[in-house]
Amino acid sequence: MKLHELSPAEGSAEKKFRKGRGTGSGNGKTAGKGHKGQNARSGGGVRPGFEGGQNPLYRRLPKRGFKNRFAVQYAIVNVDDLNKYSDGDVIDIEVLLKDRVIRKAYDGLKVLGDGVVSKKITVKATVFSATAKEKIEAAGGKAEVI
Repeated sequence: MKLHELSPAEGSAEKKFRKGRGTGSGNGKTAGKGHKGQNARSGGGVRPGFEGGQNPLYRRLPKRGFKNRFAVQYAIVNVDDLNKYSDGDVIDIEVLLKDRVIRKAYDGLKVLGDGVVSKKITVKATVFSATAKEKIEAAGGKAEVI
């Protein structure tokens, strides 16, 4: 095989269509741009989203809500959910994910004080509510902030 024998695969390469090459080409004279007007001029045409002066869609639709990019979102667990663990267990976000108590880790773990905890457990979390900390320590456990 020689360089001059190489050719692209059949049907993969289409010849470039040459505009403005005479009336016989079917696309001569105005080269598919019609007669005069904004779109016939060089650099002519309208910007994306322009609707001929009508109020465009992006201005007709209402603005909806606000999303704070810097907001911190915690995976939330109540102390009542920790009763399934036995005395002396160390509970952190990995254990809760493995046992499917929480679905996602988000930006950390927050323990809230809803319910009653009756086991002596060590809980490692990013944030504790005041009542959650009291209830864990009242049961003889530890609340460690990581």
